[in-house]
Amino acid sequence: MKPVDLPRMRTPGAPTVSPDGAIAVVAVSRPDLATDAYTSQLWLVPTDGSRPAVRLTRGWHDSAPRYSPDGRWIAFLRRAGKGAKPQLWVLPVGGGDGRALTDEPLGVGAPDWSPDSARLAFSARVPQEQRYGTGHTDDGEPIGPDGEPPRRITELSNRLDGVGFLRDRPAHLFVAALDGEVTQITQITRGEHDHDDPRWSPDGQWLTFVSARHEGWAADRAADVCVVRPDGTGLRALTDATFVPSLPRFTPDGDAVVFAGTPAGARRVDPVLRNQSLWSVPFVGGAARPLLDPAEHHLAMPGGDLDVTPDGVLFADERRGAVQLLLVPFDGGPHTVVVDGERQVAGFAWAGGVLVSTIAGPADWGELYAGERRLTSFSEGVEALEQVEITATAPDGYPVHGWVVRPAGEGPHPVLLMIHGGPYTQYGWRLFDEAQVYAGGGYAVVFGNPRGSSGYGVEHGRAIRGNVGEVSAVDLLALLDAALKAPDLDERRVGVLGGSHGGFMTTWLAAHHGDRFRAAVSERAVNSIDSFAGTSDIGWYFADSLYVDDFARQSPLTYADRITAPMLIIHSEQDWRCPVEQAYRLFVALRRRGAPAELLLFPGEGHELSRTGRPRHRVQRFEAILDWFDRHM
Repeated sequence: MKPVDLPRMRTPGAPTVSPDGAIAVVAVSRPDLATDAYTSQLWLVPTDGSRPAVRLTRGWHDSAPRYSPDGRWIAFLRRAGKGAKPQLWVLPVGGGDGRALTDEPLGVGAPDWSPDSARLAFSARVPQEQRYGTGHTDDGEPIGPDGEPPRRITELSNRLDGVGFLRDRPAHLFVAALDGEVTQITQITRGEHDHDDPRWSPDGQWLTFVSARHEGWAADRAADVCVVRPDGTGLRALTDATFVPSLPRFTPDGDAVVFAGTPAGARRVDPVLRNQSLWSVPFVGGAARPLLDPAEHHLAMPGGDLDVTPDGVLFADERRGAVQLLLVPFDGGPHTVVVDGERQVAGFAWAGGVLVSTIAGPADWGELYAGERRLTSFSEGVEALEQVEITATAPDGYPVHGWVVRPAGEGPHPVLLMIHGGPYTQYGWRLFDEAQVYAGGGYAVVFGNPRGSSGYGVEHGRAIRGNVGEVSAVDLLALLDAALKAPDLDERRVGVLGGSHGGFMTTWLAAHHGDRFRAAVSERAVNSIDSFAGTSDIGWYFADSLYVDDFARQSPLTYADRITAPMLIIHSEQDWRCPVEQAYRLFVALRRRGAPAELLLFPGEGHELSRTGRPRHRVQRFEAILDWFDRHM
């Protein structure tokens, strides 16, 4: 794979299934270099495998399809063109044109059908007057961002990378009532709080959703699973502001709501390095109880989901680099592994007795399956280099799990140690553009899940708390040493790279183990914890929760005077997660003493450049990284 091959990444999302189980519909997206944007269309897939998938829509960007319970409609989100906001559309299954139901200035979120197929619930951010394109001058000219009034900020939680400021555009719930060609849309929540992910009760009398409405909500991380009637009355919380919850779903009898939840921790600001497990809370009120062991089971992130069937809850669970699909009884009894193996479940839906899953493996970007029957060939023609599993042993005897992707040829190959962000996330069993591009450029890529990663139990993750760099480095070097025992890998030519927490560890390793690496690429990194705590959108709680204290000792920037390997620092100008000052401080510290360092800044991008940035920027980033290692290794 070469950088310019990015448009070959055709990635299916989560499917929806017709009520009779006969048809699945899925959005398939891909980067488009010509327009420098992402395009996505809906595909129709027979679940019996009798016919190949066919394209259902031809919009610029169609996503989040939802079959109506009566099977007559498909609701979905459509961005009418590059830069447009997503709006809610419906398409008649029996034929005919789709139509737009909304025209919200900031777009809308994924919809959910009422049981009678007559209403759709969704959330949408509602801008304050005179903001986000809603304001006009006295002569009718639109007021741009630079002309808006100043923001008075009084809360710690006030902005989010990739979204922007939050308090002047809260997310509210809406209900769209369909009556023939007429749609009546009603806003059912108001005020300063966010309200997200609405789902209907089985009798259509209630909606469940997530909102932080407790006292002190803007200064902690907790939120609640809530319910409200479709007319906006009866709003109340079911939980007690001790969770960071998501994905609430009513059980089939309506007596409880299941949800994914992470304990908010001490003072409700300590959620880092904890599993997001499966919980249930009674509709009439009472304590939430776990349906899975919170120490062992973690919702796959990003993009994890859960769904409710008559037999239990379907839950996407991280497990040693895989993502399994579990069926969990409503009473919390022993669960069943429905989808297993060296692969990752990326989405799923159940209807009419048929389970359809989007599953990605080490050789494809994702395909649809009904049970174990593959239904699609979206990755046809993709040639992937093999991902080989390795297990190392750290000096204290702890096992470290990882993989190597080798380039073609006999070697000896130069080696790149690649480190993931998070830190509480996992590399795993799926085709990964980063590893494939670097291996396609001639490098053997070593990557894995040291302590601090998810997917191996919560104690594996929390082992690094308060001593992140030192503990993580032990496992990463053990993994690298195990890989270098192979005769086709060249231990004299080793580089290191990573983004976010991976950038933190890249800078740390370059400073503390610089004799091991010929060159380094540190991306969107935390380099100085003290300034990260004050400038990041999450720094106000994340720094204490992960690093605990003694920020100077744990900051890679403290040891920048030890770095001798050539360092490429990559950052995005609009990164609010690890603000650009983190990159500048490292760059200045290195260049002031004459160390070989360059800073590559991407305009208009946020923290997610490598995953969802503009396609041309992603290609340019790959080319810059390969060029850096080619020059120095």
